[in-house]
Amino acid sequence: MTDPIADMLTRIRNAVAVKKSEIVLPYSKIKHEIAKILKKEGYVETVEKVEDKFSSLKLIFKYQDGKPVISHIQRVSKPGRRVYVSREKIPYVLNDLGIAILTTSQGLMSNRQARRAKVGGELICEVW
Repeated sequence: MTDPIADMLTRIRNAVAVKKSEIVLPYSKIKHEIAKILKKEGYVETVEKVEDKFSSLKLIFKYQDGKPVISHIQRVSKPGRRVYVSREKIPYVLNDLGIAILTTSQGLMSNRQARRAKVGGELICEVW
């Protein structure tokens, strides 16, 4: 697999499309951090690391009135085309109703946190 983050986002997109309540992903630190940001911003109900023969990451989705909270999730920076933004050009996703996840020198954070911390970085994905 060349892009495990894109695989994670695709699994989330597919699971939400068929209204699954949870998914289990192969574990990595960056996927766990992305999932924690999604939980903090209210897009995911719970995030849990499952210790088994292989470590896994279990996500339980949040639904409102039978509709998923995540309606769109898209990878921005890809292995073939990295997208970096300065602190002045951090995007407002859907007039700040959605979030963008960035990897910065201070770790992974949402676009709102990056604006408060006044740091830029690589734009990983957009969610709304």
